[in-house]
Amino acid sequence: MQEFLKVFQNKNFRKLFFAGFTSMMGSIIGVTAFMFYLLDKFGEQPFYATLAELMYSLPTLAVFFLVGVLADRMDRQKIALYCDWICAGLCLLLMGAIWLDWMPLIFVILFLRSAVGKFFHPADQAMVQGVLSKEEYAIAAGLNQMVGSLFMLFGNMIAIFIYWSVGIQGAIAFDLLTYVLSALFIMSMKVNEDVRLPNGQHTFKDIRVKMVWKDFVSGFVYIKQSKLLLSLIFGFFLFGIVNGGLSVMPAFIMKYKLAPDNYEQMMMWMGILFGVSILSGSVLCSMLAKKIRLSYAIVLGLFVSGVSLSFCALAPNVWSFFILTGLAGFSIPLINIGIGGWLPKIVDPKMMGRVQGWISPINMLSHTMTLGLIAVLFPKVLTVEMLFWVVGGCLIVVGLFYMLTLPKYDLDEEENNKELQLEKVPG
Repeated sequence: MQEFLKVFQNKNFRKLFFAGFTSMMGSIIGVTAFMFYLLDKFGEQPFYATLAELMYSLPTLAVFFLVGVLADRMDRQKIALYCDWICAGLCLLLMGAIWLDWMPLIFVILFLRSAVGKFFHPADQAMVQGVLSKEEYAIAAGLNQMVGSLFMLFGNMIAIFIYWSVGIQGAIAFDLLTYVLSALFIMSMKVNEDVRLPNGQHTFKDIRVKMVWKDFVSGFVYIKQSKLLLSLIFGFFLFGIVNGGLSVMPAFIMKYKLAPDNYEQMMMWMGILFGVSILSGSVLCSMLAKKIRLSYAIVLGLFVSGVSLSFCALAPNVWSFFILTGLAGFSIPLINIGIGGWLPKIVDPKMMGRVQGWISPINMLSHTMTLGLIAVLFPKVLTVEMLFWVVGGCLIVVGLFYMLTLPKYDLDEEENNKELQLEKVPG
């Protein structure tokens, strides 16, 4: 707990943390409420709900070659700030499109808002490296995991409550407010130039096709030179399949199998249970982050969550489904904190944007492919049980791969640390 308090004493990190929190809230609450809106309006056509989720993931494939380059070449603080303001403006346009009830325009605006939002995370994460020390990265990863836990805990509940109270327009207005708050946090930060511009001053005139391509390729070359990075990124591809499936599977199994008459209420309770389990796991894993090997934490989390989600397909009722998802939620922080604490340690701060620029599209490519297949094949070909088996199986496969590859990197890191300590000992 003292370590958490110490990190929060850093004003820049505190503001960056709350900026990320509110910006993430803006991108999640409205999307969740919109999915329920579409399930109500097009109950017999789950295709529309899946398409809405696609509008959240598909834009990554349109902007991935720019995201990392801009985060490394341009002012990271301004990128995050402009993302928030533009997303706030698009929220206003989205409210108008919903009022007109023009579905093509609604999906176009959702696509644009998501595309702009993709530039926020690489700039945000790259600045974290500049405001914290290496020893604090795992703590920051734990805090970020807790943020995700809070969204799991309150996200569905807030989205459903706002949707019930003031409709979809109210949910989008809530999004707008969160983006404005995030922008204000970013504006108030005082960040050194070497953190904002680690590769020197550049203008948009400098960002030409040749330079973008060169930087994008340099990110690939940098990743290829690190076997550990390559191993982690293979996992991100399969994580995309998992995230794509989980974005719609709980709502589908509630509406079409376990609780068709009150699926919204059950989704709200599931969100609370899942959030509590992830929050509990986050607190425990954050305390253990410096006491256990990161590779062991990641592999254990993958196996437990994979097996739990696979058995969700066999759940005979809502309560058994809740127990299994709760177990999965408790183990997921082991994965996120392990990987989140490892990446900043092994990536050069000058290359973080370009590395993130490769991780995000690889993750979102599989995420988008999964949602596309679900949109086309569910429920005619794929059953909801099959979806859970695929997602659980992917986690188990990644767990087996990491079990064979990651422990040796943990041992290498320990040996390097021992050598450094011996060099510091006066001879």
